[in-house]
Amino acid sequence: MKISKKGMTRKELFKKLDERRADDLNWQSGKVFGYVFDPGKEAMEIGKEVYSKFLTENALDFSVFPSLLNFETELVAIAAEHLSGDNNVVGNFTSGGTESIILSLKAARDYCRVHKPEITDPEMILPVTAHAAFHKAARYLNVKVVLTPVDKSFRAIPAEVKKAITPNTILLVGSAPSYAHGVVDPIKELGELALENNLLLHTDACVGGFMLPYFKRLGEPIPDFDFSVPGVTSISIDLHKYAYTPKGASLVLYRSKDIRKHQIFACSHWTGYTIINNAVQSSRSGGPMAAAWAVLNYIGDEGYMEIARKKLDATKRIVQGVEKIKDLRLMAKPDMCMFSFTSDTISVFHLIDEMNSIGWYIQPALTFENSKENIHLSINYSNVEWVEDFLSDLEKSVEKVRPVKFGELGAAIKAEFANMNPDELTDEEINEVLNGLPAALRERLLIEFINNLFVFQEDKR
Repeated sequence: MKISKKGMTRKELFKKLDERRADDLNWQSGKVFGYVFDPGKEAMEIGKEVYSKFLTENALDFSVFPSLLNFETELVAIAAEHLSGDNNVVGNFTSGGTESIILSLKAARDYCRVHKPEITDPEMILPVTAHAAFHKAARYLNVKVVLTPVDKSFRAIPAEVKKAITPNTILLVGSAPSYAHGVVDPIKELGELALENNLLLHTDACVGGFMLPYFKRLGEPIPDFDFSVPGVTSISIDLHKYAYTPKGASLVLYRSKDIRKHQIFACSHWTGYTIINNAVQSSRSGGPMAAAWAVLNYIGDEGYMEIARKKLDATKRIVQGVEKIKDLRLMAKPDMCMFSFTSDTISVFHLIDEMNSIGWYIQPALTFENSKENIHLSINYSNVEWVEDFLSDLEKSVEKVRPVKFGELGAAIKAEFANMNPDELTDEEINEVLNGLPAALRERLLIEFINNLFVFQEDKR
């Protein structure tokens, strides 16, 4: 593959772009329960326009682009107030929840290198429901992951976390909410453990940090999870999810600068200019943070409250609808506008395939620990008007897949994996295969698949 020799015309270029996206997920349909968070046409246009306006400005050096410094500090101040922080709370803008989580772990690791130098093999305690980004961060930063079980409602069990604490523990983690089931961990009890054991505690509020305070103001019994909880020392909160700003926009906040300083990287040990980074990336476009600031201020507090009201109502209606459908079972009453449901009598993978074939997009999740295979829904603002249609199609799809046999393949895999012809597997059967495999083997196979997927192949269209 070589760059075009003479350059494409504008018309040719945009024709190629349209062709490339022809098979992409149609997120504008309002029938997609994941990946894209759509705030509506006007807010989307504001975000795109401001993003483009600050696309070229580089957040590598805030002394050159003070506008970006102003955007970042104001976004952090807004989030700190939103999450019950005082004037000591500080933070930084990142590209997404994964980067925020990596930075929070780096800060914890390096903080303990100074304050607990006796720890040479640091450990982080995670409930099994904690986001995979923590596992990624641990592998990048050479921190051991210690997993703890969760209860029947998929919330962390403080007694199990307490048992897992060792002299090498540097960080406890709780979710608000956990992505898979939309429930908030007992952050208050985890905070007490952190204080008792002189440990740092991170609340992963990437998906819930922005919307949960609105739900609480609407009268929902949302457990405390933010800086109002003694013991919470850092929080991650994504803006490009339920604050509906363009990707990638997230924040990582710390209770004090004494902790945050361990996140920052500086290097003078080379012949170039001194590098100082307050995030993982060095050069980064000012577009995402300017767009985040613009969308937040365009929608405003009252606008977000109205969005929250509609999303909360839609979530409750879908939850109630799912509970009424024979063969479906809600996995946990959600605290957030996201939840999972499963079945003990039909194949959720066949159900997902049927729903997706008629224009919906719903997300599969595989078995792990006490969470069996399930269907995950993230209720978006754009989904609100489709609630009744979704429930109607879901019930019809359940009826359609009820006669389909399932489970036999998973049992056969365990006994006769070597005799299976991969070319004969359907998409839903592939999910059943993965569901029947141990988690470590799943990861190994998927890594090989992705490693081969991202190889250039000439476009034949």
